[in-house]
Amino acid sequence: MTGHVLAIDQGTTGTTVLVFDRDANMVGRAYAEFTQHFPQTGWVEHDALEIWHVTLDVIGRALRAAHLRADDLAAIGITNQRETVVVWDRATGEPLHRAIVWQDRRTASYCEELRGQSGVEAMIRDKTGLVIDPYFSGTKIRWLLDHVPGLRARADKGEVAFGTIDSWLIWKLTGGAAHVTDYSNAARTQLYNIHELRWDEDILALMDIPACCLPKVNPSTCIHGLTDPDSFFGTHGIPVSGVAGDQQAALFGQACHGPGLAKNTYGTGSFMLMNTGTAARRGPGSLLTTIAWGIGDEPVEYALEGAIFVTGAAVQWLRDGLGLIASAAETEELARSIRSNEGVYFVPALTGLGAPHWDPYARGLICGLTRGTGRAHMVRAALEAMAYQTLDVVRAMEREAGIPLTELRADGGATANHFLMQFQADMLGVPVEVPRIAETTALGAAYLAGLGAGVWSSREELDEKWKLAHRFEPGMTPVERDRLYERWGRALERAKGWDV
Repeated sequence: MTGHVLAIDQGTTGTTVLVFDRDANMVGRAYAEFTQHFPQTGWVEHDALEIWHVTLDVIGRALRAAHLRADDLAAIGITNQRETVVVWDRATGEPLHRAIVWQDRRTASYCEELRGQSGVEAMIRDKTGLVIDPYFSGTKIRWLLDHVPGLRARADKGEVAFGTIDSWLIWKLTGGAAHVTDYSNAARTQLYNIHELRWDEDILALMDIPACCLPKVNPSTCIHGLTDPDSFFGTHGIPVSGVAGDQQAALFGQACHGPGLAKNTYGTGSFMLMNTGTAARRGPGSLLTTIAWGIGDEPVEYALEGAIFVTGAAVQWLRDGLGLIASAAETEELARSIRSNEGVYFVPALTGLGAPHWDPYARGLICGLTRGTGRAHMVRAALEAMAYQTLDVVRAMEREAGIPLTELRADGGATANHFLMQFQADMLGVPVEVPRIAETTALGAAYLAGLGAGVWSSREELDEKWKLAHRFEPGMTPVERDRLYERWGRALERAKGWDV
């Protein structure tokens, strides 16, 4: 082994694999998209077997790009789209239904039913740190048990396994030897008590979910399992030693290792997290309390999170749904081709609204159109909506955490768009910093895995590896910022409660 760490970043629309050396230099990279399935309005599904085959293919290409073999690896890290649920047969390893994606809204009515039961909403919020919403995994598992023929009877016998995407990939990498997850992913199921660090019996009973089908929960850094040669390029014994949900991994990769440090990831959705240390802030409000990570035997650390469902996905919709652009790379030039949004606003509530609004019935809205509106206005409105939604979350976070934001570390694919990053700094009124390695989600998974396998010795060593690529200083006047944001608020209110 050469001390290289392979990081699998299994996202919502594609899988990225990066290979890092001991100095945290990226030496290999590969990416591929996979199919999005929309069987009904508000439903979003993935083929878990397709995800596995795409992941294996991308791993192979990343290793070839790095001029390495699988047995050159010291460790494997996994970071994943959270809340997405897979169910598979323990004996055959075959999925028993398409994966239900975090964006899916099919359980909205069941969530309403839960909220209507006396004391349930407060109980779930207190134990899990989460609001009741179709976003989270628990109600998806309940839906599968209720709607897949014969599944509940098999689940009661322990013949099936449920898991988030990290669990599925670990199962496949280890040849079915490990059915596990980590604290950060378990915390997103709405079934896990984040204070007592256990699957919560009361919530499992409420949703009628058998505990025997759920994975063992481990710290984020530990040996979760070893690769099986039949599954992983003929190589046995490479440790899967770091696992975290994508947003927690990005927080770690951004070196936000202390309380009060915050990042925002611009991907399919956008997710802002603030490290709160070993204290889980339980205050009521529109943000989520979640487990950030657990490093070996160290105390678990927590974060406040604001989850925005659709940001980059809106640009993908402009590309694939409307055909207005051929690629996301066009958006910066188009946005700069006009001097302002000219009153055009796009509320991308294509799968409802997440934080801080939590409205599963909101729907997308484009307003302010005139005869002079063209595709540049639509593109600019989509980019500006990312910044407006982030500001919504920041203001809620400042209220609930009591900590004013002084800078924002940004990552994800959209940070390559300098128009967006500058507009984000303008709207926040604080600097936005972009690291040299923008794909900090994969970097965080690599860091966690490297810590778990002894490639790196401490977080202090990793702190020194964070390098700044770009810093965007705010330049907009407060008057202009308030004018734009006030109009955004008016558009937002029109989008709420649309599909009731």
